[in-house]
Amino acid sequence: MAIPLVVGIDGSEASLEAVDWAAGEAARHDVPLHLLHAAARDREASEVIDAASRRVREGAPTVRLSSEVLPEDATAALVDKGRNAFALVLGSRGLGDLAGMLLGSVSLAVAARADCPVVVVRGAAEHRDARFGNVVVGVEEGEGSDTAVQFAFREAQVRRCRLVAVHAWSAPFGAFTTPQAPSRFALEAHRRPPTQVLDDALRGASERYGDVPVSRRVIQGPARQALLEAASDADLLVVGARRRQGHLGLQLGLINHAVLHHAPCPIAVVPRI
Repeated sequence: MAIPLVVGIDGSEASLEAVDWAAGEAARHDVPLHLLHAAARDREASEVIDAASRRVREGAPTVRLSSEVLPEDATAALVDKGRNAFALVLGSRGLGDLAGMLLGSVSLAVAARADCPVVVVRGAAEHRDARFGNVVVGVEEGEGSDTAVQFAFREAQVRRCRLVAVHAWSAPFGAFTTPQAPSRFALEAHRRPPTQVLDDALRGASERYGDVPVSRRVIQGPARQALLEAASDADLLVVGARRRQGHLGLQLGLINHAVLHHAPCPIAVVPRI
């Protein structure tokens, strides 16, 4: 039996937008959709589930649907469900978040802790409705992007759209370089030329998903800016997660925090395996 795509709901408009996105995603991948409402106390839980279920049946009637109400902390319940999920889908803000917050506290906490990919549905309707035909993936130095790249290729394939792979790099101050021909000084700080970093990261997945058109972008500058600019005409932004173990538990890096708060489109955070 296929593992389900799990969407967290709380009755907020943002969570209903997440339900719509998740229903489309479940249909594209032909996986079951599971609605999860978790709260320590909620007398209106059945109404929340019923409203979300009607939304799925109206928008994606062929999707296999199940639902569940758990009297638990939402973050803990979602992280636990993520151990056996195709992905977790969340809205950008929930009912309990303060006005003016860029990203809800539950969404941020789940993205930082889940074992499976987490998609935070944000942005205007044209970004959520797959109108641009681009999936963007951020590629970093090293092997941390492998799972994110595989995830992004799979998304581009099922959407029949283009994959835009972005690698941003910064040369040391005073090093005059181009992406194709970095100086010796820059290469000492970056083990491989930036174009090679990108090519190496894409090679295996591009062979597996040979029908997916790929656009490569090597950008000298901050990764945050490069990813947000690429996401301006994207249906989905995909980033890898290299979690850091600290005194506050598993945490996302600064770049992932930035794009989660500011991306103009849905963003998938894919943990490194």
